[in-house]
Amino acid sequence: MLKFIFKYFVELTGNPYSSSILKSFAKSKCSKPLIRPFANTYQINQNEMKLPIHQYGSLHDFFTRQLKDNLRPIDASPNTLISPVDGVLSDMGPIMKNQTFFIKDRLYQLDHVLGSKERAKKYEDGFFYILYLSPRHYHRFHYPISGTLHSRYALGEKSFPVNSLGMRWGDALFATNYRLISELQTEFGNIAMVKVGALNINSIQLIHSEDKFTKGEELGYFSFGSTVILFIEKNSHSILL
Repeated sequence: MLKFIFKYFVELTGNPYSSSILKSFAKSKCSKPLIRPFANTYQINQNEMKLPIHQYGSLHDFFTRQLKDNLRPIDASPNTLISPVDGVLSDMGPIMKNQTFFIKDRLYQLDHVLGSKERAKKYEDGFFYILYLSPRHYHRFHYPISGTLHSRYALGEKSFPVNSLGMRWGDALFATNYRLISELQTEFGNIAMVKVGALNINSIQLIHSEDKFTKGEELGYFSFGSTVILFIEKNSHSILL
């Protein structure tokens, strides 16, 4: 029962008005008594948190918590990608021409996700990863590799839950949800990092705005539920995640 209730606070609802109320409550001091029950319900490892649990002022502050420094060692190898998030790898594989992606019982096309066939074409014959973040996960995202920012743009307005219910009933979820796309230039080619916001409120917050970035550097965080997709251009090097 508690999980059902908490999911509304961290993933919001399909109604923009009720979502706005839930968002305001989650960010207020009134939500602080829910932090410990939330941590217990989702069995969050408090030893990883940067601050002790009593120092978080709201459920939102706790949900967007940082980890202790150097808790996630970064693989320094130039031939690997690191995962941009703590999450569940729900799908991965090569990207074929006109391919559809089978995600939670629904099909999506690359050009719909990225906004145009021209943008999608460069990733044909490349590779993709889809990573889903549940309420228990650390909700900050990081650069998977070093490089420079080629472009950044936002797409979509309407949003649905980034969970199994939303995948099933949402109208082309990844093609309509608000999403922020960063196209990265690296020595391995272009990488599109797609941050998909949950429900009908923009929940993607950026804290890094420089053109150059380093592998593992924090890019931003999700205020509420989320998914990250990586599209990697075909290259002659071996890249592992």
